[in-house]
Amino acid sequence: MNVFIAVVLVCANTVAQEACTDTEALEVRKVRVANELGCATGWQEIIARTDLREDIGKSAYLKTECRRVKQPD
Repeated sequence: MNVFIAVVLVCANTVAQEACTDTEALEVRKVRVANELGCATGWQEIIARTDLREDIGKSAYLKTECRRVKQPD
């Protein structure tokens, strides 16, 4: 069975989108989700509750990823 991890990266505008990774991000939020659709929903609410909400669109941007993690049998 596969598990999906929804990842939200908050990166500075000076970081190119392809360079926005876990190590380059200002903040990384990860949450286990039931399916790939879960990766595309709910992150707006998570970020809206943080102090970073003021920076989004001004000095930072969001990048979302859906990572598949294979469970051991």
